[in-house]
Amino acid sequence: MPTLTVVIPSSLDIAARDSAADRRTSLDNLVGAALGEYLDSNQHRMYQISTSTALVDGVAHGAVSAQTLLEHGNFGLGTFENLEGEMVILDSAIYQIKSDGSVTRREDDFKIPFAVVTRFQEEENFAAQGIGCLKDLERACDPHRESNNLFYALKVEGVFEAVHARAVSSIAPETTLIDAAKEQKEFYFSNIEGTLVGLWSPVYSSAFNVPGYHFHFISKDRTRGGHVLQCRARALRVGLQMLCEYDVRLPSEGAFLSADLSKDPAAELAKAE
Repeated sequence: MPTLTVVIPSSLDIAARDSAADRRTSLDNLVGAALGEYLDSNQHRMYQISTSTALVDGVAHGAVSAQTLLEHGNFGLGTFENLEGEMVILDSAIYQIKSDGSVTRREDDFKIPFAVVTRFQEEENFAAQGIGCLKDLERACDPHRESNNLFYALKVEGVFEAVHARAVSSIAPETTLIDAAKEQKEFYFSNIEGTLVGLWSPVYSSAFNVPGYHFHFISKDRTRGGHVLQCRARALRVGLQMLCEYDVRLPSEGAFLSADLSKDPAAELAKAE
């Protein structure tokens, strides 16, 4: 990564270090995010590690470090080596939701097999009301997407009357996503405040991403969460960001190099999701 040396007032230096400490992130990540937002250089960019096809086929070995992931985004979702739980990236922090229901903030520099992040800067926000199920939330979001051929990041906040979520258990190497989903643990939360971290991807992207809406939930107190299977709420606030720049980083070693990734994973992704 390039190194930039600048002269700034001592007051700004103190404020930046205090803010980095409060957010429990590095000064490099904080300054990078601030510059990216100011220069608008990453407003429509998403950064992805590996592909959904590889994940479906059981290629779930760490490929890119957590530190590198956070250099490219502060908002997103993914998974961990051998599918050990669900990943939520929110406000430049990585949370691991394990199959026992526990939530841990990961601050070590571990390797990640699959994740998608962006620097979230909402371009539109709207209220979603009378949400009786996850499909209602999707229908509320649909009119705000300009095109079915672009990608979108969605941040959904509020008090949920109910959330039905899951977390996949750690699996043996090379276990397919379908087999891993059979061992998933499910959770039911009631009257809980939190955030849905979501992405919408076009149908044509099924070879390398999860098509349609994909939401992970984390509670406001960061103690509960998971991959969202269902939800219900009276009123939610939705922030939307369009994404049209796609940066995909592929593993350069290991099982990815010899895996047969020629099949269309859409059907298996639908079953697993």
